[in-house]
Amino acid sequence: MAIRLHQKQALVAEVSEIAKKAHSAVAAEYIGLKAGQLDDLRAKAREGDIYLHVVKNTLAKRAVEGTDFECLTPSLVGPIMLGFSLEDPSSVGRVIKDFAKTHPALVVKSVAMGGVAYGPSEIDRLASLPTRDEALAMLMGTMKAPVGNFVRLLNEPTAKFVRTLSAVGEAKKAA
Repeated sequence: MAIRLHQKQALVAEVSEIAKKAHSAVAAEYIGLKAGQLDDLRAKAREGDIYLHVVKNTLAKRAVEGTDFECLTPSLVGPIMLGFSLEDPSSVGRVIKDFAKTHPALVVKSVAMGGVAYGPSEIDRLASLPTRDEALAMLMGTMKAPVGNFVRLLNEPTAKFVRTLSAVGEAKKAA
């Protein structure tokens, strides 16, 4: 069913606005997926705060024009579904990769992040990026380690003295 000009303009504006806010994007071919399977994918995308939309290529090219995801333009060929990660850069990669494991009809065409388009093999790297909370926990662990080591270093002479006194006491008790 053909859509009217004002609907096309609204769709382009919506996708463009999402692309300006997004951290990463995945373009995937969905030929062979049934409507129910697409509904399942959309439900998983909503849970992960991912914007997922099937857009005609000409409209998608106009929508990503002037954004960091303009680099996806060469891969917008054939029936393409665009997924944009809004909160966590790796969430779109995780959802698409996990769904593609059980549904081989979903084929990743391109991955984009930071204004650079990568090949479909990079979906694994995108999906393996830590979430925001995981990254903060790793940062805090890295920042906390030197302080913890320093405190243990300062505590060691006292602990060694106490262990020595305890050993001498045990030796005198045994003799």
